[in-house]
Amino acid sequence: MQKTLSIRTLAALSLLLLAGAAQAAGGAAHEAGPAAKPGMHEHAHESGAGRPGDPARADRTIDIAMRDSMRFVPSSLSVRPGETVRLHVVNEGKLRHELVLGSMHELQEHAAMMRSMPGMKHEEPNALSLAPGKQGDLVWQFGKAGTVDFACLEPGHMEAGMKGAISVR
Repeated sequence: MQKTLSIRTLAALSLLLLAGAAQAAGGAAHEAGPAAKPGMHEHAHESGAGRPGDPARADRTIDIAMRDSMRFVPSSLSVRPGETVRLHVVNEGKLRHELVLGSMHELQEHAAMMRSMPGMKHEEPNALSLAPGKQGDLVWQFGKAGTVDFACLEPGHMEAGMKGAISVR
């Protein structure tokens, strides 16, 4: 009994240290459970991906399906610089999926962190995490011309091909 308590205590301290290290390194806030608070995904703003949009000012809505075949449908989109778009996302699968906006480099780094911390769910304005059969909206105002990537960062999903690109032109 005493041994179990010390292992649980050690595990809890390890999780706290990992979370603190991620925050100190500039990592995004994540939902670790029902009591967690949403945070900002700051490097999405620095990459030129844009910023959270005002839902009342969305120029249009684009429907995106997330499937257990590890694909987004559609996986390529085109928007104008400065356009505010409501991405209406539906998880058509039986697995949890998410859509996270950013540069491919940022998404790959974040996917590596997600593999080391299973069960982590995103709660940032550039991310939408959905349980099977659920749907939600991500409203985003796109920035300068270029490419904004998106991917599912659930462990193994991006690596299996669950990613896409938004052409901002």
